[in-house]
Amino acid sequence: MSVFLFLILVAVVLGIIGFAVHGLFYLLIIGAVVLVADLVFGAMRFRRGGKKHRIAR
Repeated sequence: MSVFLFLILVAVVLGIIGFAVHGLFYLLIIGAVVLVADLVFGAMRFRRGGKKHRIAR
């Protein structure tokens, strides 16, 4: 969960820097790509749920 939140934070910071600084528009694009990838990763992880596979004995 902490990696998920860290990547969202990184994406937002890159987006703000890319938007604010002239000539660093590519950072905005990288931030958007990181955000989308993180949301897809999070959706796949949370869709599985918290199911733990039990080991048959």
